[in-house]
Amino acid sequence: MSLAPALRVLSLIPPMTQLNTPYPSTAYLTGFLRSRGVDAVQEDLALALVLQLFSPAGLAAIHERVLAMPMEKRSAAVNAFADQFDRYLGTITPTIAFLQGKDPTLAHRINGRHFLPEGPRFQTLEVFIDEEGGDPLAWAFGALGLQDRARHLATLYLNDLADVLRDAVDSRFEFVRYAEQLAQSQPSFEPMAEALAQPLNLVDRTLRELTLQAVARHQPRLVLISAPFPGNVYAAFRMAQAIRLEHPDITVALGGGFVNTELRELNEPRVFDFFDVVTLDAGERPLLALIEHLQGKRSRQRLVRSFVREADSQAVRYINFVEPDVPFSEVGTPTWDGLPLDRYLSLLDMLNPMNRLWSDGRWNKLTVAHGCYWKKCSFCDVSLDYISRYEGASAATLVDRIEAIVQETGQTGFHFVDEAAPPKALKALAIELQRRNLGISWWGNIRFEKSFTPELCELLADSGCIAISGGLEVASDRLLNLMKKGVSVEQVARVTRGFADAGILVHAYLMYGFPTQTVQDTVDALEYVRQLFEQGCIQSGFFHRFACTVHSPVGQNPQDYGVILQPLPPVSFAKNDIGFVDPTGVDHDELGQALKKAIYNFMHGIGLEEDVRRWFSRKVPRPTVRRDHIARALQAR
Repeated sequence: MSLAPALRVLSLIPPMTQLNTPYPSTAYLTGFLRSRGVDAVQEDLALALVLQLFSPAGLAAIHERVLAMPMEKRSAAVNAFADQFDRYLGTITPTIAFLQGKDPTLAHRINGRHFLPEGPRFQTLEVFIDEEGGDPLAWAFGALGLQDRARHLATLYLNDLADVLRDAVDSRFEFVRYAEQLAQSQPSFEPMAEALAQPLNLVDRTLRELTLQAVARHQPRLVLISAPFPGNVYAAFRMAQAIRLEHPDITVALGGGFVNTELRELNEPRVFDFFDVVTLDAGERPLLALIEHLQGKRSRQRLVRSFVREADSQAVRYINFVEPDVPFSEVGTPTWDGLPLDRYLSLLDMLNPMNRLWSDGRWNKLTVAHGCYWKKCSFCDVSLDYISRYEGASAATLVDRIEAIVQETGQTGFHFVDEAAPPKALKALAIELQRRNLGISWWGNIRFEKSFTPELCELLADSGCIAISGGLEVASDRLLNLMKKGVSVEQVARVTRGFADAGILVHAYLMYGFPTQTVQDTVDALEYVRQLFEQGCIQSGFFHRFACTVHSPVGQNPQDYGVILQPLPPVSFAKNDIGFVDPTGVDHDELGQALKKAIYNFMHGIGLEEDVRRWFSRKVPRPTVRRDHIARALQAR
């Protein structure tokens, strides 16, 4: 049934998310709502905030704040900004245009190293200078890597400015994790409430102005704010605060990944001083119910998966009039209409061809299937809807969506953002892409399971697959079995080598600090990872510290994993991570520093022939893994 477009819905992305491409939640919701006849629009205020702050007017405002700082409180980044302010003012507009792909010839001036002012971030280049004092980036870009070299330098320049903003204006500012400590697993709303009660700083004022401008442009009746991460939540509340003060008649709703994982037991009335409704899990069905309620077609008691505040008692109430979710095959095609696709910034932080994909290039984000077909990993939120409810769509439907998105955006790069894209679905998708002779580039997340044969890897590559990411996690067969990962180290080696042989880049998600993981396990895992890089199986990786969540099998059945959970304080706001006591007593923080240092060097081709013990700051046992273990496993396939 279609809903008459009696009200307008505005979906907003709060700061901070990726700068190179829109976060897809509003694109999904806007496309879905339009398919149901709703007048839906969207804006990305994360991008708008950065472009406003890093403009001549924004830098002038930052400079005023810097001049008011005592000299002894200025950081190196702030001093460099103050000393070279005129150069920053003269270079910010062309540099932003270059990162947006609008002025490629500027690369020549940037690469000359006399155009951009250079702050502390440029000191990282010194580690690459050879003994003869030559070009520090020649190893990465050679003689002809003009655009990429300039993009890396321009990214360092932008990071310097972000450091100035953090040190001089808002100590919580980061490009990704903006003020996340106020929200992440924060049991009490008090820290957030105190922050929101403070006078507006430059970042807050800019965001407030942008929010009110978006509302004035679109005149919505309902505003949806999507907070996928803890680093979006403070800004989401600031945006809602501005709307509530200026437009109390507008209904404001909060949803997104952070809400779905951390606010499931919300019991804090003050949240509803900012938001009228907080919805859980997939947003389509709750939003249809909310819109019908605002249109007078549905009572409040028939809302779906929604927290509200009672007007009389001020108590928080969860309402869930049970209705089936909208099937994944019927959620419609995402739309990027309304988002300024030509204004996103392609950044180059890491000098690694796989790792750069997360920050470089404008990718159309799409989902092959909802949820995870495996849903057994003991570290994962397998009890929540975004994992547990697995639904797919036909290859024809998926490629129809791809063709519609290419037609709308004019861009053929796709990032499939599944928890783990199923092998059968990817095979069918690849065949359909080739049948229609549709030339796209795509990458996504998978499980390294044996279904990905060398033949399937070749098929995926022929269909446009350029890169794959997947979880190797702890690189220990004992621990992989304990976490019910369903793979072995040797299997991962064979599968990743199959992708690499097909010309597909491979990124491995790695983990340390899992229950019962010993120092020996950690050293052996690093040796496995070294060999995977050495054998060309993977080109990129990242070590994450294991975090136990209340929704995971470890958090729900800790006795099965040999750990004791630490008691949580009373929770009225966010609840997700939970501390635990591991009887092994290993200092995983110290080991983690070595792991991250090693993986950084491995990604740059450094140290692959050396003993992995060199990366640790203290004495650790020698690896029990043969130095040719992976090579022998590959020969035996």
